[in-house]
Amino acid sequence: MPGPLTIFRDAAERVLPAGTAPWAVLLGAVILAWLLHAVIWRWVARLAEGRGALRWQIVRRMRRPVRLILVVAALGLAVDASGLGAEGFRIVEQIAFALLIVLGGWVAVVMLDVTVDRITRDFRLEDEDNLAARKHVTQARVLRQSARILIVLLTAGLVLSTFESVRSYGVSLFASAGAAGLVLGFAARPVLANLIAGIQIAFTQPIRLDDVVIVENEWGWIEEINATYVVVRIWDLRRMVVPLSYFIEKPFQNWTRDSAAIIGTVLWHLDYAAPVKAMRGKLDEFVHDTPLWDGKVANIQVVETGAETIQVRALVSARNAPRAWDLRCEIRERMLEWLSAEHPEALPRTRAELERAPRRASAGGGADGDGPGMAPADEVEIAAGGDGSGVPHAARPAPRRAPGPR
Repeated sequence: MPGPLTIFRDAAERVLPAGTAPWAVLLGAVILAWLLHAVIWRWVARLAEGRGALRWQIVRRMRRPVRLILVVAALGLAVDASGLGAEGFRIVEQIAFALLIVLGGWVAVVMLDVTVDRITRDFRLEDEDNLAARKHVTQARVLRQSARILIVLLTAGLVLSTFESVRSYGVSLFASAGAAGLVLGFAARPVLANLIAGIQIAFTQPIRLDDVVIVENEWGWIEEINATYVVVRIWDLRRMVVPLSYFIEKPFQNWTRDSAAIIGTVLWHLDYAAPVKAMRGKLDEFVHDTPLWDGKVANIQVVETGAETIQVRALVSARNAPRAWDLRCEIRERMLEWLSAEHPEALPRTRAELERAPRRASAGGGADGDGPGMAPADEVEIAAGGDGSGVPHAARPAPRRAPGPR
């Protein structure tokens, strides 16, 4: 008794042009497998939902590979009943074999992703003290990217090797080992360099996810580490895309390499009359009033002296870079407010000495300028206001000399 595929082939031969009925049978088998997968998978997803996150994750990611399995199985079952000749049978067989190789690589990638997600799911990057989490998650994700590249390259190589023409060309290319090999090697150098850099970063970890770095004079966080590039999230929400090999070949700053704690610097340019000792007391008061300080470092020092001002530096510590930035700004603002209110003489001042040119002697004055017609020079000291505008607010004229005898 003829099967359903044979009956379908006979009906197709009566309707379709000659020679197309076998291919119509194969196409029908593929469509039937696709519909069967849609029906079965809806039932499987309903069973797996609510049975655990890991089981649901595996079911969700295996949806497309299972569809491919059904398509390959349908081709294998339909090829005998399709009535294809020897040449057509060889083509379908080669396509099915290539699809099986693709399926194997696809399943390997899915299992790799599920394994990495299983390993890293207990590490929380959003925690404040996340150094250990960043270390393990970075290592797992970077190695996953490198493993994906190797799986894809291996799968593509095996698929291409199933075609006789490609296999013979590859053998001749490697046998020649001439200019063509050098050209291909040079063209693949960036990919290989980034692949090797990814493996180095996974084990040596000069950078990790959520590290605070300064790259090309830009301050930001490591947001993504991909197979060939790194995404740095700049403080103003811009994104900088940097090749992976950059972090192996060029210097950069990593503020959270061993710990997220960091010391911030606050600078003031003040007058020589600044009350440094009182500023130390106010700094201690300020840091104890704010939750941003981690309780470790808080001191003030005069680090530089200039012709008109001194440079006062405060060092304060915080648990991470964002808190250190906020702490620096808060200390700077509160200290300026206190100095303006309590010690305005500590703000920068400009001092100058003015000399008035002597007036010429009058008709009755002496020739040497010592007579009553000569007015001596007035010496005035002008101190600029606390805002540094140079507008004088104090002028003390020097006392005049008594006129000489007539």
